[in-house]
Amino acid sequence: MAAFLDNRHSASLSSNPSVSDRIIRRVGAGFLSIRRFALLLFLLVLWEFAARMNLINPQFFPPPTKVLAGIKQLAEFGSLWGDISASILRVSIGFVIATVVGITLAALLARLEGLSYYVMPIVEVIRPISVIAWIPMAILWFGLGNKPAWFIIFLGSVFPLFTNAYAGFCSVDRVHVQAAECFGAKRWLFFRAVLLPSALPHILTGMRIGLGFGWMCVIAAEMIAATSGLGYMIQLARNLMETDRIIGGMVIIGLVGFAMNQSMLYLEQRLTPWHAK
Repeated sequence: MAAFLDNRHSASLSSNPSVSDRIIRRVGAGFLSIRRFALLLFLLVLWEFAARMNLINPQFFPPPTKVLAGIKQLAEFGSLWGDISASILRVSIGFVIATVVGITLAALLARLEGLSYYVMPIVEVIRPISVIAWIPMAILWFGLGNKPAWFIIFLGSVFPLFTNAYAGFCSVDRVHVQAAECFGAKRWLFFRAVLLPSALPHILTGMRIGLGFGWMCVIAAEMIAATSGLGYMIQLARNLMETDRIIGGMVIIGLVGFAMNQSMLYLEQRLTPWHAK
């Protein structure tokens, strides 16, 4: 009886290779995750050892245990959660503005070739200018506070978002466009039913890249033109020579940025499953 059940189990696995393939992939992914974690743990131990043995200057490169202690102290007695919230809120506002402007401008230029002929050279001239170069002008125009940070985040996010959205709108199949025109689709229906679904994978990719750039930009803006946020926290720690808090702030920036990127990847997979596959 047991041999019969074993034979049936083997036959079911062989007749359904997709199940066995999924099992193999999951096991392989698990081993890969363990290897990644082991490498990270090894680097942290090496860093701790080098700092404790004074192979590197612990004043300028404190050990991980001291960095974690600094993060814990900031979380318990400092303004860590308020600074994280302030940075995320600034990025959210600047990114939403960049999304609306970038997608709208990309759709207009993709449909109006005459307008694109005049506007695209201006975009290509402004796009390579580093957002850091805009910070002095942003302070002169908007003063200190949230507005210059929103402006810098907008500039950092809008161009990768626009270029990807523009490429997506330009790659829409002409057959779909002509079919919609033959059926007399209104502009809004044409945009919603034809243009947007075709360009959505490009738009979401641009949004993910733009969000990452915006997150980097807010840190730079907060170091110069704000009185709160993770960038301001790092700048304050630099003035006090608290290198453990500086590196702790960098770790938090990386973790929040990683979470943002993973969230956008999840959104891409949910909204465009055919593209993700």
